[in-house]
Amino acid sequence: MSAATVPAASDSTVDKVYDRLRSMAISYVFKPGERLNEVALAKSLGVSRTPLREALNRLCIEGLLRFLPGKGFYCRDLDVQEIYSLYELRKVLEVSAVRLSMQRAGDGQVRALLDFLDQTGPDAGALSVSEMVDLDEQFHERLMEMSGNLEMVRVLRNVNARIRFVRWIDMNRGDRPASQREHRAVLEALLARDEPACVAVLERHIGRRLDQITSAIREGYAQIYMGGIGAG
Repeated sequence: MSAATVPAASDSTVDKVYDRLRSMAISYVFKPGERLNEVALAKSLGVSRTPLREALNRLCIEGLLRFLPGKGFYCRDLDVQEIYSLYELRKVLEVSAVRLSMQRAGDGQVRALLDFLDQTGPDAGALSVSEMVDLDEQFHERLMEMSGNLEMVRVLRNVNARIRFVRWIDMNRGDRPASQREHRAVLEALLARDEPACVAVLERHIGRRLDQITSAIREGYAQIYMGGIGAG
């Protein structure tokens, strides 16, 4: 094996560990505020401490885990103000992006996303809660991609991961039909190039009051300790 191939193998291992840990962090397999046992994690994932540490550090940079010097890595807490701030950021991002899309998106792109809504349907059907959240995230990321600004999409993906908990609660409450109607209204306004209507629907769709987030977190604690949000 040449020296040039060693970093690639190492990077591949770190990426695999990162993907596993990211999924666990997002779905609260780790409990809020829980200290992570690095030895047990390395053993369960079948890796050494080096790639594990690299993956954990990446997740800390992304805000999905916390590191306390001298103590170790911890699952992030359920912080109402942090989640509220993330929803504010999400609204600013998506509204700014849809304004760009008014000028840049082709009618074909908008109709393709309308077709996506038709294919995925307004009702839950046999979909699990996690699958519904996946589809919701796909819609919003595809909507933002029409702006042509991939850096905004990258930031949105990080925000989506950090608020996935609240979206899971929304879907668990049976909010999908209303959510899908609002998705369609956003796209119809975009297709008509009606910026005020498009922005108004999108802001209403994304916005969350502090009391709504507090309620979701209270409800979510029970779900987490009953098996994690990925279990739906």
